[in-house]
Amino acid sequence: MKLPVTVHEARLGTREFTVVRPAGPLAHAALVDRDRYVDAYLDADAARSVAALWLLAARSPRSLVHLPLRADRSPVPEAPGPFAGRLDLVLLHHSLQFAPSRWKQLRSRLDHGRPASVAVPGTEREEAAAVEHGARHHRENRDLFHQHVHAETLFLTGSATVFRDTAGHFLEVAREGPGHTPVHRRCPHFCTRLHTDAGILADGREIHIQYRDRWDA
Repeated sequence: MKLPVTVHEARLGTREFTVVRPAGPLAHAALVDRDRYVDAYLDADAARSVAALWLLAARSPRSLVHLPLRADRSPVPEAPGPFAGRLDLVLLHHSLQFAPSRWKQLRSRLDHGRPASVAVPGTEREEAAAVEHGARHHRENRDLFHQHVHAETLFLTGSATVFRDTAGHFLEVAREGPGHTPVHRRCPHFCTRLHTDAGILADGREIHIQYRDRWDA
């Protein structure tokens, strides 16, 4: 998949940072803080784009991948628990050692950016190497996501392996969601999850990834 992006640069102190964003708004995509968990709502196109950005994060350890999801103000469904607000998303490799508390400052210093197009393999089929389920729960497993929320942004920090191994969740939503909803009218809900017990989250909350075909209500 060819992914159009915008590449931004900024300096904080003695360090230069690169932030990669999708070239245009991610329409029909929302990330909602439900306090005890996080909801992601996506249509098929948005799910494929997020999968591509997820895989881009796996191969770009020196960049922050920023998904400005708060820009889409389409209404989101009600759900159990308090609504704590919408979130942007930043994906980054743990070796970058970027402190989320500095995000607001970095974001304000970004330049206008330059357009680019990157080839992201693995978005047409799931190429992530299968990981034995039991290995995820070994004490020495370090391929885990760490979560932080700062400046209305959810930060997912992890290794290239965990980004590759979880991109398939979004591909599944893009592939299966459109066919599920028309057939199962009584239960049109199609989702997948980044489970707290799946051996991929070091800390933080479960992320519920849901296909949504209607965005006008």
